[in-house]
Amino acid sequence: MSTRMFSEDQLERLRSYPDIGRDDLIRYFTLTPADVAFVDPGRGRGPAVRLSLAVQLATLPWLGFVPDRVSAAPPVAVARLAERLGIDPDVLAEYGQREQTRSDHLRLVAGYLGRKSAPAGSTAMKELEQFLLDRAMEHDSPTLLINLATEYLMAAKTIRPGVTTLAKMVASARTGATALTWEKVAHLLTGERRGDLDRLLMYDAGLKMTRLAWLIKAATDASATSVKTAIEKPIYLRNMDARTLDMSALGPSGAASWPRWAAARRTRRWNAARRSAAIRSCWRTSRSAGCCATRSG
Repeated sequence: MSTRMFSEDQLERLRSYPDIGRDDLIRYFTLTPADVAFVDPGRGRGPAVRLSLAVQLATLPWLGFVPDRVSAAPPVAVARLAERLGIDPDVLAEYGQREQTRSDHLRLVAGYLGRKSAPAGSTAMKELEQFLLDRAMEHDSPTLLINLATEYLMAAKTIRPGVTTLAKMVASARTGATALTWEKVAHLLTGERRGDLDRLLMYDAGLKMTRLAWLIKAATDASATSVKTAIEKPIYLRNMDARTLDMSALGPSGAASWPRWAAARRTRRWNAARRSAAIRSCWRTSRSAGCCATRSG
């Protein structure tokens, strides 16, 4: 269920090597003398193993994890490492026939770099769960949450778990954030406010979209019509008395999180990801015009 947040193409991108730019190529795929000594042939390693170790050594600090197909690393990056080691880059295609070999080598690289793994049930995973819950109170995009989790793990020198595991954690965090938000602000949903929020999610024949979609739709030009629409949006939100919503119960980021609770009363009927992300964007529109406040009054 959790992986349905992503298409198969998205999942494949999250678990594979991306393209690499010149800055990252130089920063991560430049071996120091100590790095070269780590993959030194004096340790009895063949060319394919030496080059694969070098690729993993460069990849882990770059991506926070090492894709299963080490041989799929960007050719320009492989060529740079191969030149430094005096190895034919084509030998990398011979590497990685056994999963155990890849795992053993990743452990060697992680130990050399001072990186730790995060097995299920570990303190590192529990801390990641809390981090994701906190971030899910601020953001609803699954991709953004995975990116934030990756950055968090890299800063903690922890290897990113598999994308399926991470996707499940993101799904759990989003569900938890929705429930927690509802718990904290349900008392704000007066009858009138419930009606206003429900109408945001209803199709408007005049606009040919929901009012919510209209609120978050960005201008495509600087025409008079676009300017008029940009003015109408904060006025619409002001008429909803959005500025009176006291979001202090959600903490310092409460104001940015008000969209999550906005459609909470339709929790059983609306997809949480679509609902929360869209209404959060609505908040950003209103905040830019200064029509909402984090505290009442």
